[in-house]
Amino acid sequence: MPKFSLALLDKVQQIIRRYPEGKQKSALLPILHLAQQEFGGWLSPETMDYVASLLGLVPIEVYEVATFYTMFNMTPTGKFVFQICHTGPCCLVGSEKIISYIETKLGIKAGETTPDGLFTLKRVECLASCGTAPVMQLGKKYVEHLTEEKIDSLIEELRTHADFIRK
Repeated sequence: MPKFSLALLDKVQQIIRRYPEGKQKSALLPILHLAQQEFGGWLSPETMDYVASLLGLVPIEVYEVATFYTMFNMTPTGKFVFQICHTGPCCLVGSEKIISYIETKLGIKAGETTPDGLFTLKRVECLASCGTAPVMQLGKKYVEHLTEEKIDSLIEELRTHADFIRK
């Protein structure tokens, strides 16, 4: 079973203390973020069980939350996760075309990761950037007004960046 380091466990306790006694479930989202970051970028069932034990919750309470939000990954992902909004406003201005283009460009379908482990493509719900649609979230960054040219440039830049990191 995964376990947080002592330093991270201290941070978890600090987060839990933000909330009134008996309301530790309120700490679930920030602790899931820490867990995903700490344990490889995704939440395995064992990781979610561990978080449940820390908060005194039944595991299903953690699973319900983790599977609801697209910011949590239930399977291993690539180094770069392309989260493309596919709700109404983005679809009206071409997000489905962008998703299809990325699928063709990378040779994967939404929900899959490239064989080299660099890219994962995810369809997500509203990213609250309708005025700059179609939009993608890449880590903490938004890439707005997506075009095929922007996708090509971004993939090239990320591949170069990934090569630099590996050296």
